[in-house]
Amino acid sequence: MDVNQIKNIANIGAGTMGHATALQFAMHGYHVTILDSSHDALEKGMDAINHDIATFQKAGLITETLEDITQRISITTDYEIAFPRADFVIESVIEDLKIKQNVWQHVEEFVSDDTILATNTSGLSPTAIQSVLKHPERFVVAHFWNPAQLMPLVEIVPGEKTNQATMDLTEQLIKKIGKHGVPLQKESLGFVGNRIQLAVIREALHIVDEGIATPAAVDDIIKYSLGRRWSLVGPIASADLGGLDIFRGVSTYLYDDLANDTGVDPVLNQKVKDNNLGLKTGHGFFDWHGEDGQKIVAQRDQALMELLKQDKD
Repeated sequence: MDVNQIKNIANIGAGTMGHATALQFAMHGYHVTILDSSHDALEKGMDAINHDIATFQKAGLITETLEDITQRISITTDYEIAFPRADFVIESVIEDLKIKQNVWQHVEEFVSDDTILATNTSGLSPTAIQSVLKHPERFVVAHFWNPAQLMPLVEIVPGEKTNQATMDLTEQLIKKIGKHGVPLQKESLGFVGNRIQLAVIREALHIVDEGIATPAAVDDIIKYSLGRRWSLVGPIASADLGGLDIFRGVSTYLYDDLANDTGVDPVLNQKVKDNNLGLKTGHGFFDWHGEDGQKIVAQRDQALMELLKQDKD
């Protein structure tokens, strides 16, 4: 199959990630069928899509009307409606291996043999998921980053039986919907982004645990130094620019002092036990009650929107 032959997208899940992936395809001219387990979930997903379209219009990122885009989207709870015409299927269901395997086995009963099957998992093994499929060679990870309507990155990850044609076609399609697809050479637990993110979080929490700095101070140090630099030049290129001899010198005395625990950070563990989960419960390392949380999210999304506009220039 050629990427230009892909016309119809089946999108499994209408939640936080699912509605956003569906919108991304619909905004770029594809006919999208969203499947979810309930009509209530589908209606909430369409409400979120309408909200995002209005936000994009306000920012001047799209010129089509809401009706122009949503007429390319249909919703259903029926597998027999969602999949027979699908050229590409993207799934965003709960991060549970057995559930994903069951979903994909069911999907495979309805799609053609050359339909590409992509899971939007943030870390589960594509090899494990594809192990139950009749045609594992056309199965791949397409890991969109949250919020998927605003973040450009999509990690494209093969399982052991994924063929190169599936990888290439998925990368081409991701590019056509305005995302930055990055293929990995092989799968790894957590892929790449989450491995780096969790390594940073582990050290950040270790710094807090040791009383070296407060959570707010750690965040400020990242935002006003590494965060700004790495958004322009990645960490490996930054090391080149800074001088590999300098980084080697620092590594000789600093590596041994960095956190290298393999268990869950005890403070993080206690936060979860106390149901202090962050924004969703009103308190985590910071107080998110009142309008503060929504204000920070709005500021973040506005900044991401401005970066999207720059990407188009």
